[in-house]
Amino acid sequence: MEMSFRWYGESDPVTLQQIKQIPQMKGIVSAIYEIPPGDVWPYDKIVQLKDTIEQEGLQLNVIESVPVHEDIKLGRDSRDTYIENYVTTLRHLAKAGVVTVCYNFMPVFDWTRTNLTAELPDESNSLSYEEEVASRLNPLDGELTLPGWDLSYQMGELEGILAAYQSVSEEQLMENLFYFLERVIPVAEEVGINMAIHPDDPPWSILGLPRVVTNVENVVKLLNRVDSPRNGLTFCTGSFGSLPSNDLVDMIEAAKGRIHFVHARNVKWIGEASFQETSHSVHDGSLPMVAVMKKLVEVGFVGPIRPDHGRMIWGEEGRPGYGLYDRALGATYLNGILDCIQHN
Repeated sequence: MEMSFRWYGESDPVTLQQIKQIPQMKGIVSAIYEIPPGDVWPYDKIVQLKDTIEQEGLQLNVIESVPVHEDIKLGRDSRDTYIENYVTTLRHLAKAGVVTVCYNFMPVFDWTRTNLTAELPDESNSLSYEEEVASRLNPLDGELTLPGWDLSYQMGELEGILAAYQSVSEEQLMENLFYFLERVIPVAEEVGINMAIHPDDPPWSILGLPRVVTNVENVVKLLNRVDSPRNGLTFCTGSFGSLPSNDLVDMIEAAKGRIHFVHARNVKWIGEASFQETSHSVHDGSLPMVAVMKKLVEVGFVGPIRPDHGRMIWGEEGRPGYGLYDRALGATYLNGILDCIQHN
């Protein structure tokens, strides 16, 4: 596997120089963050990002993410224009040597948490989600903003988009995803890019919005509907695993050969539809991280894997979930599991 690390560019408090000192670290997962969803990524900006990373002896092995415009998710008449822009971006990425693109199909908001600094027993803090708190949130009051959310919408525009989703069922959203894939995957096949859809996080409806990349049934459906090796999955243990009914090992078996990227992290179930992120260790969270890594090896996964959200430890401050220290510990923990599996 290619141990990799998420990097948010020059503004990231975590530097490439620090990342490359993590044992066995090979790849960088990044993106061009200033380009609005739906616009074409210029080729020269992609090359600039790639060159910056390679100058530090690392490689840009995953783009996370190329955002999907809301008009595509909503199935509006303008979606074909935005899909054409999307495939142009894919052509530019392929020309620059990018092989894997992670993306998601979550309406409006990316991953959602109700607390960015929830304290753990060891006095570190991490991201958490409590359904009871989430049920009271109003996304229009401007009080809740999270890393990863697209904040480019004006309040009136956001209100209109949220209203539009009230008439979109999960079935319709899935059909809109199929429409997107049926037009994008042939280009991915042509240029040699692996498309890796990220599961919804958390994998259930939030804020009255539908979500569809949530369980094994839906994963199998989307992989079979557009049955191409290029149409694959970002297997995120923390996203799928926050729903206790999702058996991660069985899901890996169901998606084998189509997993292009792995996000590895652990969560602790703390109530109905509620969880808190922990260290990667099986001793701290509810997920079978050793069994997951063993299964990934068993099905032949050799692609990029990154330690996902980490705790804030040792007094570190920075982007919630994306500090240096705990993600570095996570990478070392994952490498230790792999060493035991592969060299035993």
